[in-house]
Amino acid sequence: MSMTVLGILWFFLIFVLIAGYFILDGFDLGVGVLFPFLAKNEQDKAIMRRSIGPVWDGNEVWLLTAGGALFAAFPDAYATTFSGFYLAVMLVLFGLIVRAVSFEFRAGDPSWAKVWDVCFFLGSLLPALLLGVAVGNIYAGIPMDANGDYMGVPLLGLVTPFTLATGLLGLAMFLAAGATWTALKAPLDSDLRARAQRLRLPLQVAVLVMFVVVSVMGHFAYAPDMLPELALFRWLFAIVFLVAIIGSLVVGILGEKKGCPKSDLGAFLGQSVGAFSLVALLACSMFPCLVVATPDSIGPTITILNAASSDLSLFWMTVILCVGLPLVLIYHVIIYRTFRGRIRPEDLAH
Repeated sequence: MSMTVLGILWFFLIFVLIAGYFILDGFDLGVGVLFPFLAKNEQDKAIMRRSIGPVWDGNEVWLLTAGGALFAAFPDAYATTFSGFYLAVMLVLFGLIVRAVSFEFRAGDPSWAKVWDVCFFLGSLLPALLLGVAVGNIYAGIPMDANGDYMGVPLLGLVTPFTLATGLLGLAMFLAAGATWTALKAPLDSDLRARAQRLRLPLQVAVLVMFVVVSVMGHFAYAPDMLPELALFRWLFAIVFLVAIIGSLVVGILGEKKGCPKSDLGAFLGQSVGAFSLVALLACSMFPCLVVATPDSIGPTITILNAASSDLSLFWMTVILCVGLPLVLIYHVIIYRTFRGRIRPEDLAH
């Protein structure tokens, strides 16, 4: 296979890894942000922590793998994004670290429970918002010099109306996923499940509203050079996204009225399909660009053709992927099957 074919393959594989993170760690982050609003007592808090406790660390592997794949497959794009967004990346990592620490320390020192609950909330909010802002900048474009380095003001220069809108869209997606996951895992007759069911409906409406806002702003103000050959796929994934979110909304409403517990699973799956479709829509819209350069940039847009690693490197990455990805998927299947079902009171004792 030629380098161009392998470059195209890894372009979309990286977005698949991002989609995996967006789906799996998305509901983790959503649960953390919703934590102070849904949990009204210690039992509710324990249920929400328990719902993501066995899986949150494995879900973060997808983000680490996506970053590593970007470094190996497109080093120039990695260097530009991770250096230009250095402060934002550090805030995201700080949030993820604080979230992990809050999990471990809260159980060991109950006297600081309120402090660790705040850390859990903030450690989930920062990544949930800033990841969307970063994606908005990559799509809209950043000023780059001849070496491909970011020329703007750190962090503050990355926040514009459009990037803030993409950040809010990502946050809304995470919150809706967190609400659907909480409703899926909470006991059937609990007030926590009822509150999550009521909250997931307006959150999914917020997702639809923000999607329209971002689409309109992106089309008229920040549309990069896109291949017309992918127009059909962009429309396809946009339609799948809308159908999935609206379907999740309808299933949730009907299930809540009829008291059908299986509707919680349908709502969560619909939300997950919507998340995957949104990332796929981004990939098709960006192709073949990895980081878009603004018109005032000295350096060119970073694309597959000018940023891909050697053919040999991409080949061995593909071989490693064929071995490693099935192992990761098997791990996730085992974990999610082991901890499937709703949380019972006896599960909170250990």
